[in-house]
Amino acid sequence: MACPFCNPDPAVIVAKNDLAYARYDIHPVNPGHLLLIPFRHVASAFETTDAERLAIGQLAEDCKAIVERDQSPDGYNIGVNIGEVAGQAIMHTHVHFIPRYRGDTSHPDGGVRHVKG
Repeated sequence: MACPFCNPDPAVIVAKNDLAYARYDIHPVNPGHLLLIPFRHVASAFETTDAERLAIGQLAEDCKAIVERDQSPDGYNIGVNIGEVAGQAIMHTHVHFIPRYRGDTSHPDGGVRHVKG
């Protein structure tokens, strides 16, 4: 099966740099939920290079500006699922960039550990 994150359609790219790109999640947790993805196919975030991690970090800053302009969130969750048992469904590293909104969950205490939606 072809990797859905390799060779992205330019029409889905929201932001990019030399080593990574951002696209909207097709199953968003909230409006503005983006995925930050290295162009290079690598399954685990632990296998990314220092340069790729830096590029993804810069992309997060770019995405923050886009989301704040378009959505005005009240906070963010940013995280990576590594391995099937941790919830990784696509074996190409991707970072979830999730805008959060006051009232989007009844109990936000504890961040991602306790958010049930």
